[in-house]
Amino acid sequence: MMRAIGIPAYKPDIYAADAIVGPYPYYEEMRRLGPVVWLTKQKVYALPRYAECKAVLRDDKNFGSGQGVALNRLTNRLSRGTTLNSDGAEHDQRRKLVAHRMLPRALRSISDSVDAAAADVVDAALHKGDVDGVLDLAAALPLAVVPDLIGWPHDQRDHLIEWGGATFDILGPLNWRAIKAMPNAFRMLRFARRVVRDRTVLEGSLAYELLAAADEGKLSHDECPPLIVDYIAPSLDTTMSAISNALYLFATHPEQWQLLKDEPNLMSNAINEVVRYEPPLRAFARSVDQQTAIGGVTIPAGARVLVMYASANRDEREWDEPAVFDIRRDAGRQIGFGQGAHACAGQGLARLETTAILRALSERVDRIELTGDPMWAINNIIHRHERLPLKLIPT
Repeated sequence: MMRAIGIPAYKPDIYAADAIVGPYPYYEEMRRLGPVVWLTKQKVYALPRYAECKAVLRDDKNFGSGQGVALNRLTNRLSRGTTLNSDGAEHDQRRKLVAHRMLPRALRSISDSVDAAAADVVDAALHKGDVDGVLDLAAALPLAVVPDLIGWPHDQRDHLIEWGGATFDILGPLNWRAIKAMPNAFRMLRFARRVVRDRTVLEGSLAYELLAAADEGKLSHDECPPLIVDYIAPSLDTTMSAISNALYLFATHPEQWQLLKDEPNLMSNAINEVVRYEPPLRAFARSVDQQTAIGGVTIPAGARVLVMYASANRDEREWDEPAVFDIRRDAGRQIGFGQGAHACAGQGLARLETTAILRALSERVDRIELTGDPMWAINNIIHRHERLPLKLIPT
């Protein structure tokens, strides 16, 4: 695909390690160039500004996901059969089979158990003193909740974080990082196939309902494994990202932590601001199904556009002082979990778990302090910490 005339080119690789660790200067430069920017490295049109990202996410007729949302053909072929890689009636049918378990009404039935699990996680971290915010808090709660909800066998959970991260890593360009992640992504899918074949899913779980639907002929049994992976990986990784990023932000902005403790009614605001400021997802692609205009720029049919959630959430045209973390801000229109038909189906669960752990922390912890240099995970798509050394100072 050649660049259309008049569209500014951007040469730096936004998937290089330095750009993953410190992405915002790259995004700011792209936004300065225009509403549509040509990435010379990936040969794709990128949308770095808020208005264009939101418009594309809400326009399923012109911008499709059915040909895949990755920046490489191999992963787009491998992703067939998922809700992420489908459009129209096919997407609606797949989502209807499983997403009802993630709706607010359904999640209310598990809210007490999530609160109890969050309290246990925080109490254990307080007892430990010096903790890794990722391992001891951000990962601990989702691992206590998500696998049971999805129905993943109890004795096969040691690799879930590693495998889940890999399923996101391969959704970027086919760089060396994605290639190295392929084996773990395949391992997760192969195990899901074995779970379906042996019918070892937990009774009453999402996967259990999925198998029952397949038995009734509502979908084929071959469609079940990718759909299981489609829900367990994002449900773990987006929540881990939201929690670890919240911990980091409140550790580095103690006045905001005190504000949340003093005014717990700001909890919903705070979570939206965390997701706006440090979104769990960097970007996904869409295919241009017919020639159309974005931000006054004509994009040809057959092209691909990269919807840059993380850049849009820092767009100076949309937000006052976007580089300032402020939980009083009305950040409800952030697009960190997507928008439209393909909005993250697990965002309700991510919000429930993040609320539970922040509430448990706010009731027990006076201050969250960094005790060392954080380490960002190097992943093409997921934006979270690999390591986050913290000390929790009890109330």
